[in-house]
Amino acid sequence: MRHTRIRLSQSLFTGILALGSFVAYAQDAEKLHQRANAAMCANCHGSEGRTVDKSAVPPLAGLPRDYLVQQMQSFKDGSRKATVMHQISKGLSEAQIASMADYFSTLSR
Repeated sequence: MRHTRIRLSQSLFTGILALGSFVAYAQDAEKLHQRANAAMCANCHGSEGRTVDKSAVPPLAGLPRDYLVQQMQSFKDGSRKATVMHQISKGLSEAQIASMADYFSTLSR
């Protein structure tokens, strides 16, 4: 009986470790997915959303999530005029916009 309890405890411990590893993997995968979505912005907004000094293009890193979503929606619906952002934003889903906003908002300026 004692060996059965030990095995059960070991199995439970192993299961908890596996679940923790899965959660960490899922978080890493989500962050990687967000980064991949945000990579399309690098050509204009710089690597990791940080533009060069005195650029006419605004940096995205560190901006509030809700602000980023609002601006992208404004480009998408045409209420904010732009040279290319209105075209780019029309090709993005709401989930992609949210993902990019989540990513850029976690970066430091």
